Amino acid sequence: MIGICLIFSNKSLSQSAQTFDQIGRFLNDATMYAGKYITPATDAAVYQSSSGWMTSPKKRKLFDVTLGINTNVFFVPNSDRSFPINNSDFTFFTIQNANGETVPYATVPTALGSDTNYYLVGQIDTNQIKMAAPNGVNQESIVYPYAQGSISLWKGFEIVGKYSTKVKLKRGDYQVYGFGLKHNLSQYIESLEKHKINLAALIAYSKEDISFDFLDTYTSYGNLGINEITGKVDTYQFQISASKEWKKFELMVSSITNRSDFKYMLTGPRGQIEDVIPVQYILNEKLKDIYKTKLNSIAEISGRYQFSKIYVQTSLAFGKFVNSNLSVQYEF
Repeated sequence: MIGICLIFSNKSLSQSAQTFDQIGRFLNDATMYAGKYITPATDAAVYQSSSGWMTSPKKRKLFDVTLGINTNVFFVPNSDRSFPINNSDFTFFTIQNANGETVPYATVPTALGSDTNYYLVGQIDTNQIKMAAPNGVNQESIVYPYAQGSISLWKGFEIVGKYSTKVKLKRGDYQVYGFGLKHNLSQYIESLEKHKINLAALIAYSKEDISFDFLDTYTSYGNLGINEITGKVDTYQFQISASKEWKKFELMVSSITNRSDFKYMLTGPRGQIEDVIPVQYILNEKLKDIYKTKLNSIAEISGRYQFSKIYVQTSLAFGKFVNSNLSVQYEF
């Protein structure tokens, strides 16, 4: 606050106070918009990271290794592709259409949505700030590959790990990685093993990073440096899975419960305005107000078929969202 007052020390006291108020209202509006824009994408990221952790609940031999290449397909629901905004939602911005006309309300895309031609317009002192409302990824489905591997240990334990490189999306990118620990439970129930029924529990941790192009414009103070927003999600998962084997085919059903901690931050290049006002820093501090924790319950069904030492597996997870996963694995 002191720094901002010094910056505008060449203005009168009333002008400095007015300018500071305008900047404060701009930051509040940007924070509110950021939350509505990116939240559906980070919620979806939890489903993408939760699927396909367990290839099979059965107990493997000591030091058996499984390596797989997975392709994850997340289906973007229509309900999470857009959200309504009204001029009454803002204290700094007003909404304009492509013709430059002020409109009372609009429907704009989330990070999972398509394109828009609306603008957010405001003013600091005599300087107009006009920002194009950010577009979304504009994809019916989001596809990304990742590698997954596991190694069996003593007493029915198994370590699992997954990793994806940074996958480029339209106007953004996505990355997930994590590790888990599985334990076979059916080894303690002879009747289950006799009928080739397998039961196991898994705990896992995954990290999801998802970034999107956000708001940016040029002002007399320079560009604002808020052109990229990133959601960072830490997910802790507990899963119970049961399967039934018929020769080379295995059918598995799973119940997944996870807790995800969501954090948001601006991660684009430093704006020129930072020489005058630390906009990116202040906004990142304000974005802490929309940090949140969510619990999810997800069901998953999976089928796995064996070709010698190669396995092909497909799974479908569903709850609030629907996510599918296709995997080709090699066991040795």
